[in-house]
Amino acid sequence: MLYRRHFSEGGSYFFTVNLAERKRHLLVEHIDALREAIRIVRSRHPFQIDAMVVMPDHLHAIFTLPPNDSDYPTRWMLIKAGFSRQIPKTERINASRRSKGERGIWQRRFWEHTIQDEDDFRHHIDYIHYNPVKHGYVTRPADWLHSSIHKYINAGTLPAEWGTASPENNKRFGERRLG
Repeated sequence: MLYRRHFSEGGSYFFTVNLAERKRHLLVEHIDALREAIRIVRSRHPFQIDAMVVMPDHLHAIFTLPPNDSDYPTRWMLIKAGFSRQIPKTERINASRRSKGERGIWQRRFWEHTIQDEDDFRHHIDYIHYNPVKHGYVTRPADWLHSSIHKYINAGTLPAEWGTASPENNKRFGERRLG
């Protein structure tokens, strides 16, 4: 089945982008390279980062694009390429990737979801900020260094203890309730 992406000019999108080798920790080991790749792409193809968390082997983000612009695939292609050029070549490269000139750092695709409304927006921001707890890296979202939660705490939008009150409620941050 052919996958079709949804494009909405000036839209907000939630993304999940994964490393090809999920056991590697390249994203946090080379966080400055990732930041630089994003900075360069933003300078040439502007977008707002509404929320982001960088995990060892994947990241989640919400980007809002400018009016009359829906080209998030180019932005991700450039971010991935920019990051890949900056880090040492240590990954395994299969024949298919080698023939296409790919490094083999990233999964070829990424997951995207067009944000539908303010509720959806808030829900996905919560999911992003809670992700380090969900994966067992920290017990408090604010303890994860590579997260936009710090921007929200510093702005007074979220308390420093956000995400720690009730473990039962925290299990489903960002996930749709079924039934």
